[in-house]
Amino acid sequence: MRKYIKFIILLLVAVFILWFFGRSLDWQMVRASLARANAWYLTTAVLIICAGYLLRAVRWQVLLSPITPSSLKELFATTTVGYAGVFLIGRAAEIIRPMWLPMRDKRVRPSAAVVTLAIERGFDFASLISFFAFNILFFTAPPGRESEFEFVEIVGFLMLAGVLAGFIFLFFYQRISDRFIGWTERVCRKLRIPARIRKIIVSILKHLAAAVGVLRNWRQFMLATFWTLTLWFSIAIPTWLVLLAFDMPFTFADSLFIMGIAAFSSLIPTPGGAAGAFHTGTAASILFLNSSISREDAAAASIVMHLVYFAPAIVFGLYYFVHGDISVERFRSLLSSEHAVEEIESDAPDPK
Repeated sequence: MRKYIKFIILLLVAVFILWFFGRSLDWQMVRASLARANAWYLTTAVLIICAGYLLRAVRWQVLLSPITPSSLKELFATTTVGYAGVFLIGRAAEIIRPMWLPMRDKRVRPSAAVVTLAIERGFDFASLISFFAFNILFFTAPPGRESEFEFVEIVGFLMLAGVLAGFIFLFFYQRISDRFIGWTERVCRKLRIPARIRKIIVSILKHLAAAVGVLRNWRQFMLATFWTLTLWFSIAIPTWLVLLAFDMPFTFADSLFIMGIAAFSSLIPTPGGAAGAFHTGTAASILFLNSSISREDAAAASIVMHLVYFAPAIVFGLYYFVHGDISVERFRSLLSSEHAVEEIESDAPDPK
């Protein structure tokens, strides 16, 4: 019941943000702007985004490699199903990927999928923030926006420092994981934490230690970094193509700034892939860089950009869901706390 209430609340939030986004727009002008968009640019953007889902699957395979071998085909299918879920339900659907993959590839345990997705998020944030911060170094603030841009610079560099600190922590955690896990077990016993919960905590810590082994293995680390950078270029280029489709006078550097704002806006956990928040943030970043662009053109570009980012996942995700030969009851049982606990309690790897 709590899940349904939470979903309804988030849905209402999304509706409110969408209302706020479109309350003063001339929707006839928005439709006219959509009609003028260059179809060739948009088609190319969609094709590149499709390739981006494959890049995500390849990177996930690299991150799983210290723990277990995995199937690239199943990783691609799981990635698209997961992002289709994020679009339809919101960020709560992130749980789909670590629970779907073990049903398709028996070699991968749910806890292994969970921790590698956490590492994936770390690489994504590090790459996105690095793009954002590096871009700021060579970025010229729009006239009249100098003071606001100074604030953006400070936030960007603070986030970059946080990412570096996080990677340093993970690097040292991998080296002292045996001692840390042993210490955690002793603390859990002293605190009289139930044995079942204690096993889950230890299992996740062991999988985390194995997963961050990629930071110790320079070949795997460089592979993960390469695929992450390639992935974000596969998002940055379509972002620029969408802006060009609406004949907006932006450079590739400008598109990196807009992509960063769009990506952070998409973290809002509302249904519809951060519906409302994504559109508001993206349109605002367009107008921030060039106030001569009409609000209707900025709104139209944000709507199309949202579809370009997420629509391919809907197509692939629904296909794999229908043809996936997955028991709906089995999937629902995995999503329940009791059965998820049983899965995570299973054999954990030696972090060495």
